[in-house]
Amino acid sequence: MVKSKSKRIVITGGHHTPALPVIEELKKKGDFEFYWVGHQTSLRGEETASVEMKTVKKLGIPFYDLRAGKLYKAGFGEWIKIPLGFLRAFYFLLKVRPDLVFSFGGYLAAPVVLAAFILRIPSVTHEQTVAFGWANRFVACFAKRIFVSWEQSLTHFPSKKTVLTGNPLRSVIFEKKTNRFRFRGDLPVVYITGGKQGAHVINEAVRAALSRFLEGYNVIHQTGSSEVFQDYQKLILLRNQLPKNLQGRYIIQEYFGEGEIGAVFASADIVVGRSGANTVSELAALGKPAVLIPIPWVSHQEQFKNAQLLADLGGAIILPQDRLTSAALRESIDQIASDFPRYRRLAAEAKKMVDLNAASKIAREVTHLLNLG
Repeated sequence: MVKSKSKRIVITGGHHTPALPVIEELKKKGDFEFYWVGHQTSLRGEETASVEMKTVKKLGIPFYDLRAGKLYKAGFGEWIKIPLGFLRAFYFLLKVRPDLVFSFGGYLAAPVVLAAFILRIPSVTHEQTVAFGWANRFVACFAKRIFVSWEQSLTHFPSKKTVLTGNPLRSVIFEKKTNRFRFRGDLPVVYITGGKQGAHVINEAVRAALSRFLEGYNVIHQTGSSEVFQDYQKLILLRNQLPKNLQGRYIIQEYFGEGEIGAVFASADIVVGRSGANTVSELAALGKPAVLIPIPWVSHQEQFKNAQLLADLGGAIILPQDRLTSAALRESIDQIASDFPRYRRLAAEAKKMVDLNAASKIAREVTHLLNLG
């Protein structure tokens, strides 16, 4: 009996987190080879390796760095990168010869999906957010299947090729693999994060009043690893200058990996962070009260609309970035802490919005498209 040839899938886009559980589900359903087209560095102009690349390489998946341009709020320097990004994407696909391209949103996916269309390689895309930008609209034109996370998105895409799946969640957020994030005493625990890259404005708001935060809370802080702002290094120095009792209330790290993030969430009573689709989905699944600070410059107010999903239920407070100060942040955290049982109960209502089988649904659709099931 001749063994069937494995199927090759190229994964690309701006959101690597939901791609990981889909990969795991696909591995259960067939023989696949995965290739990744993404960002090699965390931020443009820096040399720090991206969390995306570190994670992908750790899984043994070949990684290709794509430098592409974007149209939204961009100048000539970005526009010139658009054709160059397309040519590079075309080269990658000719080299790999995949059976499918899977896009997970963002401008990086646009040249890859277009190159795939020209080469007659089918593509599918997953839309994590409630709102969607120009790049995702463009990608959807060429995709054979459009997977969406929220029911509100169904009306914006052709019904014949759009499937409501939910947003795939990392199983590790539910797994407590370490006891490292325990604190003495019974102060509430606040997890502060700006996402995998960190958020300088949030870090600055914390740094300006760190000792005052620690007088009332234990804090777990993910800063990111920006070479430009050096937030992690500055906050480490500041922590070391604090009294010993306050130092013990502050755990700081550039990034919490797959083996730690579940324990971080398990310890946290309140989460402070951005409101990207994956953050909002994970907070909803875990029922965590949150202070959400949407990125104001993303297209179509995407992050604000994501945050509104949780705020409308009463389990989250939206703190606009233009109002972000140390005092405003502390006031928002205090508001949740002072009425914590109610916020926790309302935050738990958000669990109904999350489909824990999203990754499995997507994997099933992909195998059908490739005539494997």
